[in-house]
Amino acid sequence: MTPFWIAVAVLAIVLIWIVIVFNGLVRKRNLSNEGWSGIDVQLKRRADLVPQLVDAVRGYAAHERTVLDEVTAMRSRAMQAKDPIERGQAEQELTSALNRLLLVAENYPDLKAAANFLSLQQQLTDLEDQIQMARRYYNGCVRNLNIAIESFPSNLVAKVFGFGQREFFQIEHDADRAVPDASLS
Repeated sequence: MTPFWIAVAVLAIVLIWIVIVFNGLVRKRNLSNEGWSGIDVQLKRRADLVPQLVDAVRGYAAHERTVLDEVTAMRSRAMQAKDPIERGQAEQELTSALNRLLLVAENYPDLKAAANFLSLQQQLTDLEDQIQMARRYYNGCVRNLNIAIESFPSNLVAKVFGFGQREFFQIEHDADRAVPDASLS
């Protein structure tokens, strides 16, 4: 074999390797995008449930305006957040506000017994579980992408083609890690 053909073979192997690594990075990036979309869908569903919860509480506890306004404001802020860090912080604040709303509801036995409110509580609990599952999936995809971007030799391909690390969707404060307790019994 001549040196020319050896060089062609080596070049072909390097190009094939670059294509394989590039396609793997694209796949991981797309999976993390899919994971973020899953979180976004669940957070949107929760945001759609918030006005119903506020209205249910308002019907029984209209003088609790501060808490009701806070929940509404936090929902609005969460809906406007775009990136995972900003969205995570806004969702933490919304979760804290929802916890305060549910604490207010405990002071109203008629509200706690209302079928509509009980249904909304169950929906909130189910949504929180789905949000946690979507968060775990997204964070797993981000972890895999970030490992590929940081690991040698795939980091060389990532750098050349502009692949950047993604941020995890996480909760900063331990107190905010608690799922809103929707059971008022």
